[in-house]
Amino acid sequence: MRKIISEFRLYLCNHIISHIPSHSIRLFYYRKIMNFKIGKGSTICMNCKFDAAKGLEIGLDSVINSGCRIDTRGNLKIGNNVSISEEVIILTADHDELFDHAQERNKEVVIEDYVWIGTRAMVLPGLHIKYGAVVAASATITKDVESCNVVAGIPAKFIKMRTNNFNYSARYRRLFQ
Repeated sequence: MRKIISEFRLYLCNHIISHIPSHSIRLFYYRKIMNFKIGKGSTICMNCKFDAAKGLEIGLDSVINSGCRIDTRGNLKIGNNVSISEEVIILTADHDELFDHAQERNKEVVIEDYVWIGTRAMVLPGLHIKYGAVVAASATITKDVESCNVVAGIPAKFIKMRTNNFNYSARYRRLFQ
């Protein structure tokens, strides 16, 4: 019975709640029903899909834009003033392909403060994107990204350093988003 309730809660989240054009209603559901820890000023835009209830922590003034797939089975920690663009995929679980009964492996993903992740980027399980890093659009992150590094490509490679004197808010809230 517990499994049925959990799956129904997730179904409502992904197919009904995520389509409601009200931040307040969505955030209420995410905080109270999905048990996500979401900091003040943070936003999860419409049409985001989640793989599990619980397992998500978001700091202050961060944004997850529309159409993202967020896997929280292995836990996802997002810092303050993080900007995650549209259609980003963040995975926290995979399968061990070497065995016949490919067991699920859950691996936490950590995204520190002031990180930008570009449109359609993919973050694989168990990775750490450190303070101030930038992930270019469509990049695939296969290893940790160091502080203030700008990375791009498939797999993502170092492009350049970003200055680290950050003093901005990533708070982003559009009406009907």
